[in-house]
Amino acid sequence: MRVITQQTLGGPEVLTVVDAPEPQPLPTEVLVRVKAIGLNPLEALLRAGEFPPLLGRPPFILGWDISGVVEEGPLTYRFRPGDEVFGMPLFPRAASAYAEVVAAPALHLVRKPASLSHIEASALPVVGLTAWQGLVDLGGVTEGDRVLVHGGGGGVGHVAIQIAKALGAHVIATASGSKRTFVEGFGADEVIDYTAVDFAEAVRDVDMVLDTIGGDTVERSLEVLRPGGHLVTAVAEEDLGLAAKYEAAGMRFSGIAVDPDPVALRGLVELVEQGRLRVHVQETFPFERVADAHRLLDGGHLQGKLVLTV
Repeated sequence: MRVITQQTLGGPEVLTVVDAPEPQPLPTEVLVRVKAIGLNPLEALLRAGEFPPLLGRPPFILGWDISGVVEEGPLTYRFRPGDEVFGMPLFPRAASAYAEVVAAPALHLVRKPASLSHIEASALPVVGLTAWQGLVDLGGVTEGDRVLVHGGGGGVGHVAIQIAKALGAHVIATASGSKRTFVEGFGADEVIDYTAVDFAEAVRDVDMVLDTIGGDTVERSLEVLRPGGHLVTAVAEEDLGLAAKYEAAGMRFSGIAVDPDPVALRGLVELVEQGRLRVHVQETFPFERVADAHRLLDGGHLQGKLVLTV
C-alpha cells in the first residue's frame, strides 16, 4: 500500500508518498480500505514541528480523519467486510491515517450514512467531535441559550453552528465579511464581521462561547458572557492563568481535547440523517498532491475542510 510519510520536520515539501506493508489489525480492530482522508490544521503544525510532538520525532505518518470500507476484522464484532465506515481512530495517538489502508479500533468507527459521500464523511470526525464535545458534553447547551461561535466559517465553526441550532440555541458567529453568506447558510442567527466590528462591543449576555481562534479573542470573550457564563476553547485549553481569570470573574472555563467518542459520533450521524447537519469541503486533492493540500492548510482562512481522495 501507499502511505504519506516524512523523514524530517518542515514545510509541505517534506511529505512523501512511499510504499509500506499493510498494517495487521489487533483482535478488536478492523482493517479499513481508505477512500478519503480529512485534513486538519493540527496536522500542518505537527508536520512543521510547531506543536508539541504528539507523534514523536520523524519519521511518522500524519492523519486521523478517515472514511472507507472494512476489509478485515472479527466477524462477530461491530462490522463485517464491505461495511462503509468513518471515524477519528486513536486520537491523540498515531492513527497513521495518511494511508491507503488503516487498522483502527472498531469502537472508534461508525457506519457511514448513505447520505454522506466518503469525501464528506472523512471531513466530519475531528471537527464534528470537537464541536459536539464543546457544545453538548462540556457546554450543556439547551434550548434558548445564546451561543457565540468564534471562527464560524472554519471547519469546527460551521459544524458547531449547526449543532447549536439543533440544540435550540440562538447562534451568533464571528467571521470575515467575505464569509457572511457562507456562515448564514449554516443557520447562524447573527454574523459579526470581526474585520469591521469588535465583537466584545457588539455582543452581550452570551451563555456560552465556543472558541476556535485563541489569542486575545479568548481573553476578550470574558466581556460578552452573562454572569456565570461558560467559555469552551479548543486552542487555549492549557492556559491556567486565563482559566483563573475567568473563575475569578464568576465564569466557567473549559478546554476541549477531542476524543474519538463513538456515542458523540453516532450523535453526529443522527443529525446528518435528520438533515440537520452537513459538512462543507472547500477542495479535494488526490493522494499524491498532499503537499499542495498542506500549502493551502498553511495559508489558513479556509471555508470548511480539505480532503485527500485515495
